[in-house]
Amino acid sequence: MIAVAYLAALLGALACMALLDRRYRLVLWADARRGVVVLAVGIAFFLLWDVLAIGAGFYHRGGSEAMTGIMLAPELPLEELVFVTFLCYLTLVLHGLVGRTAKERR
Repeated sequence: MIAVAYLAALLGALACMALLDRRYRLVLWADARRGVVVLAVGIAFFLLWDVLAIGAGFYHRGGSEAMTGIMLAPELPLEELVFVTFLCYLTLVLHGLVGRTAKERR
């Protein structure tokens, strides 16, 4: 059970972000096509960053018991992909919230 704790927490946070997005129509529910493209570009950018850092010897897989052990590439665990997705989605949702708040104040 502990071997999936981190992944489960990331997926739970990602699901909560999707609920906020749906409720306030900020990213994917505002314009799904544009949202998916921007999200995909952000994920690709950070995964490329990770791959380059791994190649340069800066990053290494952690040895936590809370990780699944599923590797997408050498030193690149599944949890990193989910974390990067969450980070990008969170940024887009926050951008949408700040933009909406600024527009309502005007």
